[in-house]
Amino acid sequence: MTKVIIIGGGKIGATAAFMLHQHDRFDVTLSDVNPALLEMAAMDGIKTVQANVEDENALSKLMEPFDMVLSACPYFLNVKIASAAAKTHTHYFDLTEDVATTKAIRQMAQGAAVSFMPQCGLAPGFISIAAYDLCQQFDSLQSVRLRVGALPQYPVNRLKYNLTWSTNGLVNEYCNPCDAIVDGKRTQVLPMEGLEHFMADGIDYEAFNTSGGLSALAEVLDGKVGSLDYKTVRYPGHRDLMQFLLVDLGFKAHREKLVELLDNTLPFTPQDKVLVFITVSGQIKGRFTQKVFTRTIYNQEVAGKELTAIQVTTAGAVCAVMDLHAAGKLPQKGFIRQEQVALPDLMVSDFVRFYK
Repeated sequence: MTKVIIIGGGKIGATAAFMLHQHDRFDVTLSDVNPALLEMAAMDGIKTVQANVEDENALSKLMEPFDMVLSACPYFLNVKIASAAAKTHTHYFDLTEDVATTKAIRQMAQGAAVSFMPQCGLAPGFISIAAYDLCQQFDSLQSVRLRVGALPQYPVNRLKYNLTWSTNGLVNEYCNPCDAIVDGKRTQVLPMEGLEHFMADGIDYEAFNTSGGLSALAEVLDGKVGSLDYKTVRYPGHRDLMQFLLVDLGFKAHREKLVELLDNTLPFTPQDKVLVFITVSGQIKGRFTQKVFTRTIYNQEVAGKELTAIQVTTAGAVCAVMDLHAAGKLPQKGFIRQEQVALPDLMVSDFVRFYK
C-alpha cells in the first residue's frame, strides 16, 4: 500500500484525497491548517492532520512517514514543500501552473533520491500528455494549439465567469509571460494577448494567451514545430474586462488585492464544465493532415459525491499519474515531465474515466 499525504484541503486537494481513498492500494492522509476543511474530509473516512507548512521543521516531520506527497497548496508554497520532500525522500507531485516555481523544483530534482513531478492536473497536466500523444502520430509538425476552459454552464455576470478553482492561480496565469513557439523559435508571448474566437457545440467562445498551461511541451517540441501555443477559453467579453482590471486599474501590480476582490464578488458554482480542445497539423505519409482531440466534461457524481468538472478533471489527472508512479510506470528518481506519461497508460486508469 502506498502512503500518500495531500497538503492543502481546498477544492482540488480534498477531491484528490477522496478519489485515492476509494482505492485500497492507497493509504491517504489530508493535511491543512484549516480545521473546517479537515472535518469535511473526515466525514468521508479520510485520515486528517492539522499542520502549518510555514513551519519547516514541522513540515519535514509531517512528511517523513509517507511515500508520496501531493501539494494542493497555492503555487508560492510549493518550493518549500518540495524542499521538505527532498529531505524526507518523499516522491513529490503538485498542481502548479507557475513556471518559475517549476524551474526551481526542476533544479531541486537533479541528483535527488526521489522523483519530482510538478504541473500535474488538467492544464498543465493532462492537456500536455494528450497533445504530445497526438504529435507523435505525425511524421513532421506544422502547428500545435492547446485550448482549455473551466467555465460556468450558466454565466450570468458581466465577466461570464464563476470561481471553480484557485483564485491565486487564476490571477497568476493572467499576469505572467507565456511560453510559445512562433515561426519555429521558442519564445515568450504576453498574457491576455492573441485573442481569437471560435465555436464549439454551437457555443461562441474566445481564447487568449495565459501562462503555465504548456508545461514542458515548448521545450520538448523546440525545433520540431513551426508554431505552438496555449490559450485559456472563456465566454466572449471576459478578456476585455479582465484586462481593464489588470492594466487600466493597475491590479497587475497588486495581485493579492485582485484575488481578494474576486473572492468576495464572484460566487462559486457547482454547475460547471471543462472544455479541452487540441489541434495538431503536419505531415503524415506525405499528406498535410490535421487531427483534433476534444472533450467537454460536466459536473457529476463520483462515488456518491457531487463534484465539479474542474474537480474531476484536475484531481482525476493527478491521481492517475500518481497511480502510474506507484505502479512503477514512471521514473522513480529525478524530474518527471508530463510528456513522459504515455496517454494509453493514463487512459486505462479509472481516475480519468471523465476524459473518455
